[in-house]
Amino acid sequence: MSMTITYELGSSLYINITNHCTNHCSFCVRNNPDGVASGIDLWLEREPTIDEVIEDIQKRQVAKYKEFVFCGYGEPMMRPYDTIEICKRLKEKYDIPIRINTNGHANLICGRDITPQLKGLVDSISISLNAANGENYQKICRSEYGEKAYDAILDFAAKCKKHVPNVVLSVVDVISREDIQTCQAIAQGIGVDFRIRPFAI
Repeated sequence: MSMTITYELGSSLYINITNHCTNHCSFCVRNNPDGVASGIDLWLEREPTIDEVIEDIQKRQVAKYKEFVFCGYGEPMMRPYDTIEICKRLKEKYDIPIRINTNGHANLICGRDITPQLKGLVDSISISLNAANGENYQKICRSEYGEKAYDAILDFAAKCKKHVPNVVLSVVDVISREDIQTCQAIAQGIGVDFRIRPFAI
């Protein structure tokens, strides 16, 4: 059985390294049996090694991509040190920007601030906020960390700003317009960008 470690969306190469996540979001694409991106199956039979990820990337025509993106059926920062090592190896070989799509729980997962380790490796980080407060976040995202996850996400975003050139807080457009406006104000208060993502069905 072959695994989908990398897949193309637009002009980017996406990297799928885990199916594990600290959230169980009600709107998650994992709940869609047809997969994503024209039916690509991102379920992994096991987590690929660092070498397997690099080998899979090198099978591609890498020069045609505008960006590497860590994003699959799980939270890439469940494997924070492997993600960082893969970034190091990619930066050694290619002059292509790297983005991580994350739920912002990395510091909770690691039990310490790991954002300094992203410096010089990660060009952009997109952090899913998805709610205007901790209570609503827990209702929607059902984090293993409970309501404390919300403040941890905001803290992570603020810390990322010191080390990553482009930091974005994002929301899925399933929440109310009022909540979206509140989230945008939160992003502005931290001094990071804001993006509304369409709900993928």
